[in-house]
Amino acid sequence: MPLSVQRPLPPEIKDAQDRLAEIAKSYGLDFPETIFEMLDYEEISMFAAFGGFPVRYPHWRFGAEYDELTKSYSYGLSKIYEMVINTDPCYAYLLDVNAFADQKLVIAHVYGHGDFFKNNAWFAQTNRKMLDQMANHASRINRYIDRYGYEPVEQFIDACLSLEDLIDPHSPFIRRTPDPKKIAEEEEQRKREREQEDRGLPEARGKFAAKEYMDAFINPRDVLQREMEEQRRAEEHKAASRSFPDEPARDILLFLLQHAPLPDWQHDILGIIRDEAYYFAPQGMTKIMNEGWASYWHSKIMTTHGLTDAEVIDYADHHSGTMAMSPQRLNPYKIGIELFKDIEERWNRGQFGHEWEHCDDWETRQKWDRKLGLGREKIFEVRRIHNDVTFIDTYLTEDFCRKHKLFSFAYNENSGDYEIASREFQDIKKQLLTNLTNHGRPFIYVKDGNYKNRGELYLAHDYAGVELKQDYARDTLVNVQKIWGRPAHIETVIDDKSAILIYDGKSHEIRAA
Repeated sequence: MPLSVQRPLPPEIKDAQDRLAEIAKSYGLDFPETIFEMLDYEEISMFAAFGGFPVRYPHWRFGAEYDELTKSYSYGLSKIYEMVINTDPCYAYLLDVNAFADQKLVIAHVYGHGDFFKNNAWFAQTNRKMLDQMANHASRINRYIDRYGYEPVEQFIDACLSLEDLIDPHSPFIRRTPDPKKIAEEEEQRKREREQEDRGLPEARGKFAAKEYMDAFINPRDVLQREMEEQRRAEEHKAASRSFPDEPARDILLFLLQHAPLPDWQHDILGIIRDEAYYFAPQGMTKIMNEGWASYWHSKIMTTHGLTDAEVIDYADHHSGTMAMSPQRLNPYKIGIELFKDIEERWNRGQFGHEWEHCDDWETRQKWDRKLGLGREKIFEVRRIHNDVTFIDTYLTEDFCRKHKLFSFAYNENSGDYEIASREFQDIKKQLLTNLTNHGRPFIYVKDGNYKNRGELYLAHDYAGVELKQDYARDTLVNVQKIWGRPAHIETVIDDKSAILIYDGKSHEIRAA
């Protein structure tokens, strides 16, 4: 299904696409059918604002992102060269004003992304027909807008979007085996209930053992019925007063879907937001790897096959601009491509394993080359099984950090600037992993959905040395409370002391935990 009024690719770009696809396949890249469309900057900005899916539901956030992108381009601050979405077939978009060399670079880059989407394990559970699903979501939300009005629907979407990170991105990969003991207990309970039903009267706890001909006298039916009613009320009270879930739940959106008292239309919208959050989650988990892999292959293909002599300078200029490292932020393109190159070189030279790791002679390490030639095979393996956290944790080395002059940084309250805090390898690695784990966001769990037996929601922040931003926490509690319908709490740490932030629907409060 086309996403826009398709303009045929110019013949020279279509020929380059076909040639580059064959080259990419010859290197072992395996990508779905890829459909390229040519767009102007307003169109590609719109697609980018919608996350690559202009068929998505209407919301002011997408308009704000479109406005930011178009102004940034107008002021010469940024430029979108390409965009590709994880579907089958895979859709990719080219900017019509790009030079021919840039179009070839983008096409090669897209084939790298396509291979990563198709083969990386963390994308295995994503919906490859999300284009149709997004259109279905938009259709349903538009019906709710027609029925209930734009403002109520938009306000509820606002609340849901503020919570879209409160999912468990690992849950699609968890196969939970039922507890055999619990299954046996439930089966035994059902068996007892069937036997009691066969006798015509459920068994009451106060029933006395008696022979069948004396049962009506020893266990009068009206007394048993009265006891059964009391027993039922006691069990209902116990069920109503219990805490749940049994274990802390990380997927807060799922918990709200299962237990929040929402009308059908709000329940459906919350489910839509959750589905789309899970679709985009693997992209956040593999940003460094995905961009590094695509950059590795566009570099390999272009420098080996894709450039004429007249295009080399322009390619080098644009490639180096994409790879440039800023003092203020990590460049996933640069870290990713260099780490893949480093892995390939190490496995080609045999610079891994026990003997290599325990060699402390600098000269020996510099000359180390076992000529194993395992590098290409290794990077394909890494592409298949890792996400950014495991990628950095497993393959970032002290030699790599030293070679690329990496350092950790911290905020200096006196100067008001971020400054170099350490060049020690462990400090660098720790900061990288901290920033990448859960996308650098806090871990929040549902601890109790019936706090103090009042139906209030109690959340817990898994504190790991970084405090919550209180303004963010307060705003999030407001939206949680809006969906839950009862007061919402979150247990956290403020100034190194346990505390509980509370919002009851009218005002905020902080209490000592």
